[in-house]
Amino acid sequence: MSIVAFDFDGTLSDSEMTVLLGEQRSVADEMAAITERAMNDEIDYATSLRERAALLEGLSVADAQQAFDAVYLREGSADLITALRDAGVHVAILTGGFERGVERALERENVTVDTIVANRLPVENGELTGTVEGPLIEGTKDDALDDLVRELDITGDTIAVGDGANDLPMLEFAASAIGYEPKPAVEPACDVTVSSMAELQELLTARDILSV
Repeated sequence: MSIVAFDFDGTLSDSEMTVLLGEQRSVADEMAAITERAMNDEIDYATSLRERAALLEGLSVADAQQAFDAVYLREGSADLITALRDAGVHVAILTGGFERGVERALERENVTVDTIVANRLPVENGELTGTVEGPLIEGTKDDALDDLVRELDITGDTIAVGDGANDLPMLEFAASAIGYEPKPAVEPACDVTVSSMAELQELLTARDILSV
């Protein structure tokens, strides 16, 4: 069995979950600025995530759900996920973003993946607390991918697809690192880069991960 581990925001999705949440709280510009600094490796990811979560303190669950409802898969993502799973590939999403947004985007396209590793925004009295919890705050994506490989006893290809600085650990861990329009700080770690899901599907077919 092979495994393909995807980042979500900026890779499988062209939505930016924290910015969508920030729009509900009128702090989208501040969110985007923090995200950009993190993706370019100017501040560490854990710090950036906590700063963004803090801006959401007091956001109602209903407003947060509106943001998650606006998260969409990138064109071609659903078809690629389906093709990979039909080929017997284990498909994982490893994201510092939030479970509910990932789940909503997949539900809309009626597709499923094998594993989701994501963070959560705690709620108290119907509002976000301004904190964040989950395995990918201090934890890194290489550890998450390593855990999956060991748990599943993966003996085939280990492929990671991402775009930002927090994807670097899994890109460096994987046997094959694919950058999806990667940030400048990330591109040197990529074996190859792509700019569409169709291009990625062609690449995986050429590598015999997918059949023609």
